Amino acid sequence: MTSAVPEGHEGVWVFVEARRGTLRDVSVQLIGEARRIADRKGTVLSGVLPGWGVEGLAQQAIEYGLDRVYLVEDPRLETYTSRPYTKVMATLIRKHRPEIVLFGASKNGRDLGGRLHAVIDTGLAADCVRFDVTPEGYLDMIRPAFGGRSLAHIHCEKHRPQMASARQNVFRPPLRDPRRTGEVVQEDVEITDTDVDTRVVKFVETPKHDVSKIDDARILVAGGAGLGDPKNFVLLEDLARVLGGEVAASRKPVDAGWMPKAVQVGQTGKTVRPVLYVAVGISGAVQHLAGMQESGRIVAINSDPKAAIFEIADYGIVGDLFQVVPELIRRLRAARGAEAPAELPAAAP
Repeated sequence: MTSAVPEGHEGVWVFVEARRGTLRDVSVQLIGEARRIADRKGTVLSGVLPGWGVEGLAQQAIEYGLDRVYLVEDPRLETYTSRPYTKVMATLIRKHRPEIVLFGASKNGRDLGGRLHAVIDTGLAADCVRFDVTPEGYLDMIRPAFGGRSLAHIHCEKHRPQMASARQNVFRPPLRDPRRTGEVVQEDVEITDTDVDTRVVKFVETPKHDVSKIDDARILVAGGAGLGDPKNFVLLEDLARVLGGEVAASRKPVDAGWMPKAVQVGQTGKTVRPVLYVAVGISGAVQHLAGMQESGRIVAINSDPKAAIFEIADYGIVGDLFQVVPELIRRLRAARGAEAPAELPAAAP
């Protein structure tokens, strides 16, 4: 493979994000994809892990596929804040000159990537869903464009490092190998009070009952505009409860204020990869499909036999969701010997 990389830049890096003593799922997923890229290019895969008291996580990251971890520990890095993390990454990039740097498109990763590309004067392709390597050696950064109707292939030919972020759940997490060994390099980056323009007083997790966590759910029941009224989402809540899953939504119910943004699946929402995805009253716009088409099994319930969702569904039910879903709940409960379902709402006028 002919390389177009400017002299002195080598290696693939991943920003490894830690929170509350664990590696973020998006970072683990990205390590697996970055491993593939590094192997294609025949180079070393490294991770940068800023934090405080996270040395044990460095070995975990190696077991997922990293060859090397640059560990930067400082009490000011215990909780993510923009300027200190940007200083850490910029300092190490200037020192070690990697060819490629990848971020998970979490809230922190998006903030860090956006700040960093301006500081070190390079490009950033955001929210990528696929990566490849061109014959010339460029990283092919692939992301949806025009509302998800096409894919844009982005190359950064004149600046290094090539930087990109990837959405959560677009890549499968790699298997962890406890026998895998690598190098942990302690790096010192001086962080002073002048580098900190905000101070975290307290970190409070959002209670799960306030905002449903759909990112990691094994079963999702998602509703669309076909539900007709926000009160009809109680149907999906009952079905999700029987299945042991979470409730999600397409863009239209979120835009209408029926459901919170946190549960939106699709190009402008979240990308999910559950074992089972039940789409109720969702037509299947390409923007929505981009966020859930990698699900293990897809069940679609829609009254329109020509709905696009049926094109990717493993199982399809053509019918009135206000008849199908209650019957489905009844049969699932009967099969499990549960109580009869509670009274369900009537169809919206």
